[in-house]
Amino acid sequence: MKLVTFVYDNEIRVGAVVDEAVVDSKGSAEIPATMLGFLTSGRSALDAMQKLIDGGKNRLALNQVKLLAPIPRPGKYLAISLNYADHIAETGKDKPEYPSFFTKQSTCIIGHGDAIQRPKVSDKLDYEGELAFVIGQRCRHVAVESANQVIAGFTIANDISVRDWQMRSPTLMLGKSFDTAGPLGPWLVTSDEIKDPHNLSIRTWVDNDLRQNANTRQMIFNCYEMVAYLSQAMTLEPGDIIATGTPSGVGVKMQPRGYLKPGQTVKIEIESIGVLSNPVIQEPE
Repeated sequence: MKLVTFVYDNEIRVGAVVDEAVVDSKGSAEIPATMLGFLTSGRSALDAMQKLIDGGKNRLALNQVKLLAPIPRPGKYLAISLNYADHIAETGKDKPEYPSFFTKQSTCIIGHGDAIQRPKVSDKLDYEGELAFVIGQRCRHVAVESANQVIAGFTIANDISVRDWQMRSPTLMLGKSFDTAGPLGPWLVTSDEIKDPHNLSIRTWVDNDLRQNANTRQMIFNCYEMVAYLSQAMTLEPGDIIATGTPSGVGVKMQPRGYLKPGQTVKIEIESIGVLSNPVIQEPE
């Protein structure tokens, strides 16, 4: 199912998208009021949501609600760098021996349709279309073979990067964590709906210009290897987000540079998930 965090009648709620409607879980004693609580509840919350869906009631038109990021404030937002061979080639760097991760601060997260702000301090604003997955259960020392069991589902991430600030630190963190630098959504597609996360087309447009066109099978380290590697070092918890890297076609490597400008729109489409779209504006005074 497609799980959403949304706003309706000035209230944040959890639901599921069916066709052009949202199944609203408000009033259900079996479904927690937040997505983090939903994921922590595991199978019981999923079963309760499926029961609501099957009942055919509690419907709100999709265009009547405001979608937020599926996980508005995760405990951890981890992203891998240099995970597509063609992207490594365009950067001129060597293929990494081990997965290389950086953090994005959770205050950067915005939802589908929200505006990406070009910051006052830089005009080097860039996009990175990525598949992201969300951890569904607390875990440590997970084997690659069982890593699929701890993934709650998949979503789309735009790893917005302020390139000059990114290069100011070897951790990349500042340039990756500006406010609005974390578009995520439009929903969380549960793992049972994704037959193979490592064979999904991924495309990024800036306005009508197709900038990135790849497939997740081109990843060097796959989703399950990322879980296994990270969980050797830290406990992963429900709601943690892991972004899986971007293919070639980023703006910084275009000639002339293809940095984002106010008035443009970035659209990322991943097969079996949907479309994440965000306009670009100048940071307000």
